[in-house]
Amino acid sequence: MILEVAILNVKAGLTAEFEMAFAEAQKIISAMEGYLSHQLKKCLEDSDKYILLVNWETLEAHTGGFRGSSEYQDWKRLLHHFYDPFPTVEHYVAV
Repeated sequence: MILEVAILNVKAGLTAEFEMAFAEAQKIISAMEGYLSHQLKKCLEDSDKYILLVNWETLEAHTGGFRGSSEYQDWKRLLHHFYDPFPTVEHYVAV
C-alpha cells in the first residue's frame, strides 16, 4: 500500500467553495482503479490549509492510473484553481 500525502494551501476566502468542490471531486478519486481510501483534514492553526491522505494499492495506481485518466481532468477542473502555491505530493510506504 502507498500513502499519497498532499498539503493543500487554499486561497484565502475560498475554503467553503473548496470544501464543496472536494465533496464532488472525492467521488471521482474513490471510483479509480487501485484506490483504497482517503481523508481530507483541515489545519487548526491555519484555516486555509488542508492535508489530503490517499491510500493506493500501488504507486502506479496514482501516478499512471489516476493522473493519466480522463477523470483526472475533471478532478483538475474542480480543484486545481483553489491552490496557491500548487501542492507538493509525496508518497510513503510503511516501515
